[in-house]
Amino acid sequence: METNNPIRLTAPEMASLWTQYIFDTMSICFFGYALEHIEDHDVKSIYQTALGLSQKHVQKITEFMVNENYPIPHGFTEKDDVNIQAPRLFQDPFYLNYIYIMTLQGMTGYSLSVSTSVRSDLRKYYITCMSETMELFDQSINLMLSKGLFSRPPIISPPESIDFVKHQSFLTGWLGDRRPLNAIEIGDITFNMLKMHLHAALKVGFIQVAQSKEIRQYFMRGLDIANKHIKIFESVFKEDKLNSPISWQAMITSSTSMTFSDKYMMYQILLSTQLSLSFYGSALSVNSRRDLGAHYIRLILELLQFAEDGANLMIKNGWLEQPPTASDRDSLANRKEK
Repeated sequence: METNNPIRLTAPEMASLWTQYIFDTMSICFFGYALEHIEDHDVKSIYQTALGLSQKHVQKITEFMVNENYPIPHGFTEKDDVNIQAPRLFQDPFYLNYIYIMTLQGMTGYSLSVSTSVRSDLRKYYITCMSETMELFDQSINLMLSKGLFSRPPIISPPESIDFVKHQSFLTGWLGDRRPLNAIEIGDITFNMLKMHLHAALKVGFIQVAQSKEIRQYFMRGLDIANKHIKIFESVFKEDKLNSPISWQAMITSSTSMTFSDKYMMYQILLSTQLSLSFYGSALSVNSRRDLGAHYIRLILELLQFAEDGANLMIKNGWLEQPPTASDRDSLANRKEK
């Protein structure tokens, strides 16, 4: 039970706050730019709400960090990382899908933050964030459905009765006839494709507006990887005559004007890669067919290399902000006397 004495934040609690601060400052830049161009009233309303929530989160996290005497992260700023007056880069349907995927991923992040927080004020804060994000998610998916923009996952026929696995052939997938995908595997592949389609579309836009040739080449490599992953997932669905989600790459305009800083876009792509790795890993842990396991392992290794190269590129340019770290006890013990 907590007392009135101040209780210091644990490392996991600080990690969640630091990560959310970076993410919300990134979101403020994107939402502010989007609101300059969105024409659909309903989509604009969702983005206005999302912008207000991100601004409120940044203020609250700043309070937590100030009280703990932690330096406030630099994150991203509207002054340095986005050109609000740049021409439209994304169409309204893309913006709607973007907020849907971001809230989907946000709910996962807030759930983890709640589970790793010990202090009651942190738990209450993240539960509130979760509730707000769930409401935003509900609004975005309802609006996508009403506008005919949401790709419903495949439907399977109800089984006649419950059953239990009787043969090890349930696990096969290399040679011969493969059993049909089960509902768990279909769900994981569907939502991994949904996220990968968004990441691919983002890369299409970022390739057009990136200022550095080296950064453009990195995004082009990422686009090739994303399209390859989508193609693999689609081929798995095609075997069982299952429908796949739609692509959003056509929702990018022809603008080549500087819109976001290269630093901002690199972080957005690195973040999307890290999230893909976590979702792929989750899918790998529950899939049963060996061929699917082989696919996920291969795709994870490819994303790991892509993420490492991206981190090195950010370090090279001085863009990778370092999270709070534990004290280097060896360095402190071996310091020279002054």
